[in-house]
Amino acid sequence: MLVHHLASTSSAVGATTARNEKVRLLADTIRALEPAEIVAGVAFLSGEVRQQRLGIGWAGVAKLDLVPAVEPTLTVLELDELFAALAEVGGAGSVAARHALLTGVLERATVDEHQFVRRLIVGEVRQGALAGVVTAAVAKASGVPVAALRRAAMLLGDLPEAAALALTGGTAALDGVGLQVLRGIEPMLAATAAGVDAAISDIGLASVEWKLDGARVQVHRRGDEVRVFTRNLNDVTDRLPEVVRVARSLPVESVILDGEVLGVDDSAAPRSFQDTMRRFGTDESGAARPLDELQVFFFDVLHVDGVDLVDRPLHERRTALDAVTTRHRVPSVVTADAAAAAAHLAAALDAGHEGVMVKSIDGRYEAGRRGASWRKVKPVLTYDLVVIGVERGNGRRTGTLSNLHLGARDPSTGEFVMVGKTFKGLTDELLAWQTRELGARAIDDDGYTLRVRPELVVEIAIDGVQRSTRYPGGVALRFARVKGYRPDRSPESADTIDTLRSLLR
Repeated sequence: MLVHHLASTSSAVGATTARNEKVRLLADTIRALEPAEIVAGVAFLSGEVRQQRLGIGWAGVAKLDLVPAVEPTLTVLELDELFAALAEVGGAGSVAARHALLTGVLERATVDEHQFVRRLIVGEVRQGALAGVVTAAVAKASGVPVAALRRAAMLLGDLPEAAALALTGGTAALDGVGLQVLRGIEPMLAATAAGVDAAISDIGLASVEWKLDGARVQVHRRGDEVRVFTRNLNDVTDRLPEVVRVARSLPVESVILDGEVLGVDDSAAPRSFQDTMRRFGTDESGAARPLDELQVFFFDVLHVDGVDLVDRPLHERRTALDAVTTRHRVPSVVTADAAAAAAHLAAALDAGHEGVMVKSIDGRYEAGRRGASWRKVKPVLTYDLVVIGVERGNGRRTGTLSNLHLGARDPSTGEFVMVGKTFKGLTDELLAWQTRELGARAIDDDGYTLRVRPELVVEIAIDGVQRSTRYPGGVALRFARVKGYRPDRSPESADTIDTLRSLLR
């Protein structure tokens, strides 16, 4: 298939607001892909490239000055091969080498293909067709139940690969997908509750667990081989040797664990999330930034010695976790009593942690979903929002990018709906960081406000919301302040406009 067909489909999908029409357009194109093209084609239609790092950004793409081809000849597989080649380039002269690769391929691209490929590279395919819409389109194109496709995609951690199974092997191929040790799967997420009383009232008998302000990790072990994945399924094994040591010490042959890593100071008090996350970044030499030893705490187990546990109730998974590890458990109590849950919350806060998670003792592990059986409870309401714009600072903040424009995800379109602004809670260090990072993501600048690519997730504390005629979503944040950026979270996992609207009731 020619890239021209994907570009045309993407434009048509972006031009309609009707979800069913988006699904139909995508399904028609996906159905026409050759088997070898499915993985790359579905990824491109989702606005993604399969290679995590191409080594080229907005500036590199903007430097391209090519005369568009008249007739389309560039194929999906050729574009995928280009991205694979870009990802392999490194070392001295890499900038020039990547430029040469891009030029050599894109000189064959038409105007619409140029635009599509450039948006792919910088993550700016804004067609309202995120994973949910593309999943529905793949199900329609292949004739498989969408639930079976969604489950396979979650277990594989990869929608395009699940799409290839669905289109070539149907439901039977999807049913054969199970957990694969050493391959990350999408983590289960939690809804927000106003307090432990409300959470216990909704859930009943629950496991009430300390909520640590660390970095979510998924730890896999098979024999002596260990892999550690972030919430976004990035492999960070080489940066967390202490987690690898703990995993190898456990009395199992194969296991998949869900947990958190947390930095602590000399008094065993937790460090800030930003301090913990330094281990996940690199310094100028590319080496992991140093930090005092991290500790790992587990709260769930998904597989033990050949047995998948995701469909087992939490009380069975807790028993299995007890058999695997007790030293590295997140503190928890099982109770249906709101007073006991509140006491456990108080203990977590006294120890310097965020709050508690309240989880139904009978709940399954809903990989990749924000399940109703998990509720997070914090002293203040916090939400994961996406930065969609920023204003230039004035006064003491002249020369910085200060006032953030915050967006909540609209699940019906995949776009981000503005819900407020804030410059509160920013330290000088964080202000300098966001000035650099947001400046690099600018896609429009009127001299005062920069519109930026919606890539950075920021955790925002609020006192509530109020109705608004100013913002398109009809809701505005009250007393919003920045708690910190969350590089471990993707824009697709941000809180939705519907979640914020529910606070109005």
